[in-house]
Amino acid sequence: MGKKVLVVDDAAFMRMLLKDMITKAGYEIVGEAANGKEAIEKYKELNPDIVAMDMIMPEMNGIEATKEIMRLDPNAKIIVCSAMGQQMMVIEAMQAGAKDFIVKPFRQDKVIEVLSKVVNTPTLK
Repeated sequence: MGKKVLVVDDAAFMRMLLKDMITKAGYEIVGEAANGKEAIEKYKELNPDIVAMDMIMPEMNGIEATKEIMRLDPNAKIIVCSAMGQQMMVIEAMQAGAKDFIVKPFRQDKVIEVLSKVVNTPTLK
């Protein structure tokens, strides 16, 4: 069985696109969330191996959600998804504990490359 992934994005179309790319790469989508608050609840409930986290969302953004998930689980593997021009947010998310990032519009090869790199990053356990 592939690694379990939680997909977080406020745009249903982006979640669908990312889920399609991730499942084609052999990973299992265990859940999805439309904002940071949902992401935290789903993380606690589903315990995914990887979280693909959008940056700009209503209620709670990706940076706040990343900080909270890292507080709950210092070994969490979070990949942030950002549009071009959001470099400062990506840097802030990486400082908060995100392991890597992918840029929108998503490219299948880049998504797979980042997922496999993050999956093979050793944890502190």
